[in-house]
Amino acid sequence: MSYTTKQGDMWDSMAKSLYGSEKYTEQLMQANTSNISTVVFPAGVVLTVPEVNAGANTNTSSLPPWRT
Repeated sequence: MSYTTKQGDMWDSMAKSLYGSEKYTEQLMQANTSNISTVVFPAGVVLTVPEVNAGANTNTSSLPPWRT
């Protein structure tokens, strides 16, 4: 899947929008290494959106006891 950036997009906000959580920011960045130094995107950059396994990337150790 791909995503075309909007003016002002940032890695963490795109991860939140695409995956529902900022915790997938690193996966999104690793799939788009040619843009890894970009902090704030202009409009029109096409990025690859990798599939992620939500269960495999959950780190419950940092969650409070009532959330685990």
